[in-house]
Amino acid sequence: MAQITTVGVIGAGKFGTTVSSLISKNADVLLYTRNPNRVESINRHHKNGDIDLPTNIEATTSLERLATECTLILPIVPSMNFRDMMKSISPMLRPEHILIHGTKGLDVKNNSKAIDYKDKIQLDHIMTMSEVIRDESSVIRIGCLSGPNIATEILAGQPTATVVASGFNEVIHLGRQVLESEKFFVFGSNSLKGAEMAGALKNYIALGAGLLEGHGMGRNMQALLMTRGLREMIHISKLLGSDVESFLGTAGIGDLFATCTSKDSRNFIAGTRLAKGETIEDIVNSSDEIAEGIRTLSIANQLSDEIDTTAPITKLLYSVMFGGYPFERAIQSIMRYPFTSDVDFL
Repeated sequence: MAQITTVGVIGAGKFGTTVSSLISKNADVLLYTRNPNRVESINRHHKNGDIDLPTNIEATTSLERLATECTLILPIVPSMNFRDMMKSISPMLRPEHILIHGTKGLDVKNNSKAIDYKDKIQLDHIMTMSEVIRDESSVIRIGCLSGPNIATEILAGQPTATVVASGFNEVIHLGRQVLESEKFFVFGSNSLKGAEMAGALKNYIALGAGLLEGHGMGRNMQALLMTRGLREMIHISKLLGSDVESFLGTAGIGDLFATCTSKDSRNFIAGTRLAKGETIEDIVNSSDEIAEGIRTLSIANQLSDEIDTTAPITKLLYSVMFGGYPFERAIQSIMRYPFTSDVDFL
């Protein structure tokens, strides 16, 4: 397998910048951003905001240059912008390109920009980012980056692990080659759909965890949310053809635990802000980067109508966050809910 010398990263947000820093230990990085001021700061001062960057990270505003110089590209942009980004770069991509995305969200074909989906969504219009890549480009070898990746902790040099999932072992090996370091371990998985669904769905459970925290709820309720929420995540993901095993590993339980307990998690923070009385619109309009769980919750709420079992956590979270349902009544509903089997997804 040829050594990768330059890796392209699309998206200079906090996670894209973090991934670029990880890759820079093993290869040069060409980092795409639409912001020319950010390019100037990165290339001249080796800083992106308050993040210091290695000198072998170069920024560009040219997707054409990125596609020309880099065979391996990691797109890390919000899910609502992902399809537009793929439309922009797809004329420059060839089947020999390799894309490993790091976006933990879902796309709704022909309606990618909505925050709350009130109209019925066709099931075959709900896509993971790898499916968007296939839909919009000629790229064949596709993977995703998933797992507990709190950017602040990684940038601080704390040890952690991630998952690179792909149907192609070559993609997993390349992910390891460019990402692994002394403090960053990469697990491999051939279950691309499972890793993507786990990474996307856990975000709305993290919103709920922040909501509980903001209302002074303790660890017992948070544990109930995570375990019962995991059950619903699995049932919803199976509807779209996902396996169960991915949810029981690093990309599933690992990422769920990290995102539901870290005060550096965007989704957890958004939940605490909702608990303080801010609206969804307040949070979206005042945030540099959207909490993916907000729109994923709206998509999951519709999917929960299609599964063969009940999904009270998903339904009540949606009612509280989008429908103004009182939090205290939601807690009472959960405590009175006629749960049956504790584990019914294996």
